[in-house]
Amino acid sequence: MAAVGWATLVVGLLVATYSAGAGVYGAVSGRRQFVVSARRAMYVLAGLMTLAMVILEVAFARSDFSFSVVQQHSSTDTPGFYKLTAMWSSQEGSLLLWVFLLSVYSSIVLYATRRRHREIAPYANSVLAAIAVFFLGLIVIADQNPFATVAHPLAEGQGLNPLLRHPAMMFHPPCLYSGYVGFSIPFAFMVGALITKRTDADWIRSTRRFALIAWTFLGTGILLGALWSYSELGWGGYWAWDAVENAALMPWLVGTAFLHSVMVQEKRGMLKVWNASLIAGTFVLSLLGTFLVRSGVLDSIHAFGASTLGTPFLVFIGLVAIGSVVLIVSRLDSLRSETRLDSLLSREAFFLLNNLVLVALCVVIAWGTYFPLISEAFTGTKESVGPPFFSRVTTPLALLLVLLTGIGPMLAWRRGTASKAWRVFAFPTAVAGVTLFAMLALTTASESITSLIMFTFVSFVLAAVGQEFWRGTRARRVVAREPIPVALGQLIVRNRRRYGGYTVHAGLSVLLLGVAASSAFIQQRDMRLAPGQSAKVGDYTVTYEKPTAALLDDRAHTGAPVTLGAVLDVRKGDKHWTFRPARNYYPASDGTGGSIGRYFDGESNSEIDTRWGPLGNFWTAIQPDISRLEHPINVANKKFPNATPDEQALILAALAANYRDHSPPATFRAIHSPMIMWIWIGGLIVVMGSLTALWPSPDARRRRAASLAAARLGRELSRA
Repeated sequence: MAAVGWATLVVGLLVATYSAGAGVYGAVSGRRQFVVSARRAMYVLAGLMTLAMVILEVAFARSDFSFSVVQQHSSTDTPGFYKLTAMWSSQEGSLLLWVFLLSVYSSIVLYATRRRHREIAPYANSVLAAIAVFFLGLIVIADQNPFATVAHPLAEGQGLNPLLRHPAMMFHPPCLYSGYVGFSIPFAFMVGALITKRTDADWIRSTRRFALIAWTFLGTGILLGALWSYSELGWGGYWAWDAVENAALMPWLVGTAFLHSVMVQEKRGMLKVWNASLIAGTFVLSLLGTFLVRSGVLDSIHAFGASTLGTPFLVFIGLVAIGSVVLIVSRLDSLRSETRLDSLLSREAFFLLNNLVLVALCVVIAWGTYFPLISEAFTGTKESVGPPFFSRVTTPLALLLVLLTGIGPMLAWRRGTASKAWRVFAFPTAVAGVTLFAMLALTTASESITSLIMFTFVSFVLAAVGQEFWRGTRARRVVAREPIPVALGQLIVRNRRRYGGYTVHAGLSVLLLGVAASSAFIQQRDMRLAPGQSAKVGDYTVTYEKPTAALLDDRAHTGAPVTLGAVLDVRKGDKHWTFRPARNYYPASDGTGGSIGRYFDGESNSEIDTRWGPLGNFWTAIQPDISRLEHPINVANKKFPNATPDEQALILAALAANYRDHSPPATFRAIHSPMIMWIWIGGLIVVMGSLTALWPSPDARRRRAASLAAARLGRELSRA
């Protein structure tokens, strides 16, 4: 099966190369049979990549350790769910996932546009096929073969990295890749539109849904990564301004600007240069995000580490970036706006301001992310900037962005007046004013002023969105004589794009409210406690009741992992809760099996304990004192180097009992984060709004059916 898998990759590379060439040749020569052949080649590529994925997943499911990637990232004791998702924890598997998603996306969009965009689609086909050629070339030529085999496979695999054994982390990579890959679709059609000088909004209408799907997946992946960081890494935060985290956020920001900007081109024929530049920038940033994970040029816990892929990636990214700039500049005459900005109080004016803020956010984040490389280039020393820099420079822009989400969509297109704007914003402004006075009364002067502004702006946005929903529902109720719930449902169903967008804006505001509240009002303390001792964390009293120690039923690495933890009693007034944080220690594996291993030289991960609530989370983690165990384990390892698994378990059980009996002190971190839960609630609202906007309305489906019928009639008349 490994040979079959490798053959699918080699044949896939040839098919993608043919598709890229045939698409261009068919478009230039006018020979439609080559255009059709190129499109069908992409269907074949999707079939080949699906087969390759199935073969590799079956190897993981069967624990076939003759596959090198399976041996390195799985084991017989790895739970089935993690076996099936362990593929993209490897560099080879993640590259295969990239090509698989690209081939599926490309096949869907090329099939959907097979009767439209006769001039643009062949070039878009060739661009997508060329991207597939690059990634398949990395796999086939640059020796990133996921089907490589080993001559003497181990009886037990090395197992999945313990840090990755979290449900959020298993969905996080495919969501990110779906976002990165999805933006290649509008990028490819943009290239085709510029080459053929078809720069009207037709290519946008055909690819807007794909851009929104990519944006939704990328945002979901970012939120899942934040949840994994909060739940698994044991430091208590969800966002560390890590290089790879920033690399995922930047294309999401520019993609957000693109989704707003294309609305202006559709409605007014404006911002054509913006749209071409934004989607090109989004795709380049998506490639940079993929590059950072694999190049090792910047340190990150999310990266695969240093590899030989950095140079090919940089060359490809450079070609895409330079080629996009040259193409856009050469088509400036075709990208002129059809109309001009009529009023500064119009929706298009505020969407343009929104674009500027989003791009500015991306620029400052990029500066901080790549500053180590910039400083090394000029000074010879890598110097990095920390979270304080990012927080300081992004906070004002984030506040402005929240305010714009409540203003821009509520304004009319073209011409607006101050009197009309006041009628729209009188109620939201009043709500914001009440919120500001309430926050000033409930908080002290020492609290963060930015959090007060954020609460005020978020209340403005929610009031503005709520007002729009209420006005629309009331109007429909009067006209259709429907009950309020029915009128609201029908309002959304018949205007899904509009009210889905409102929902997205409300969700984003709620998300940023959670960020502001959890950052400004956080209560945190690191403390070293012995059993029976207590400490205060804000209004909470934390008592270390007793230590815990046990063996985990997990033989993913050499020997069974040891888990050391504690039982904590947390009280606030008359309420109390029990927390059981722990830390798991895995022995360092030499790949031979049969020894206890060096436990404290191997992997370890935190098992944090959290109580979630709408008003705040209480979060606990432990760093045990391992000095009482480290020496006995090393002695046992020397004394019994060839101990059987059962003998290992007996030795470690005795050592764990010794740890419990001696009740050593431990270091704890306890955090109370107000409203942090609303980060993910807001994210869920954003996803719901995006899905609402994605689903075509009945009127849109009827228009689509009518246009297809007209196109079919036109072809029949031309034949006649």
